[in-house]
Amino acid sequence: MEWQAQGIILSVRSHGENSAIAEILTAEHGRHAGLVRGATSKRMRGILQPGNLVDAHWRARLAEHLGMFSIEAVQARAVPLFDDALALAGLNAACALAVMALPEREAHPQMYNAFDVLTGAMDNNDLWPALYVRWEAGILQALGYGLALERCVASGAVDNLTHVSPRSGAAVSADAAAPYLDQLMPLPGFLRDSSCPLEAGDIANGLALTGFFLERRVLWPINKTLPEARARLLERLSTAGRL
Repeated sequence: MEWQAQGIILSVRSHGENSAIAEILTAEHGRHAGLVRGATSKRMRGILQPGNLVDAHWRARLAEHLGMFSIEAVQARAVPLFDDALALAGLNAACALAVMALPEREAHPQMYNAFDVLTGAMDNNDLWPALYVRWEAGILQALGYGLALERCVASGAVDNLTHVSPRSGAAVSADAAAPYLDQLMPLPGFLRDSSCPLEAGDIANGLALTGFFLERRVLWPINKTLPEARARLLERLSTAGRL
């Protein structure tokens, strides 16, 4: 069994003296792990950085085996972020959540494409926080738990949708939400329309919304919680005044 595809490094953990088990995300094969020989060499340490775009060749005797990766660099996305604590926190959170939430060896091409766009934009701190929130919402959608943000669950209205029901994950219009504001979650406009300008508090509200449903619908059923890297991201965003 073997395949070759471009992918993005998600995680690397040591295995033995000079090898490592790497997880990458590809469009064709989803989140996939494999053994990398010589991972401790100077050259490979530079390639095996979470966020880097690589060309991966996977081989195994049987499909269910761990298998081995031969990996070549395509684009080094991690190194330029080493001096940017905020961007590095965003990259680490995205990779950690992908490892935790995306099923192993299950292809989700749209999620790969969105992750490729996100990691490619991490050098722009004015852009990637909103992309990150939309990417988390995309995970919910890809796994069958997408938020229903097209119309008000109470009235059917399609305009002035300002909140989300924590029970149903469906949008609620301002008029219908008014008597229940303490029971609903704010809906940032950019989650419905990517051209909508960001307003104060939108990133915080977006992360609260996606985090709430990721935990309850995706992670809690498999006895997991949101990764620590995501909590560190929230701290960094708060410190930088970008929530």
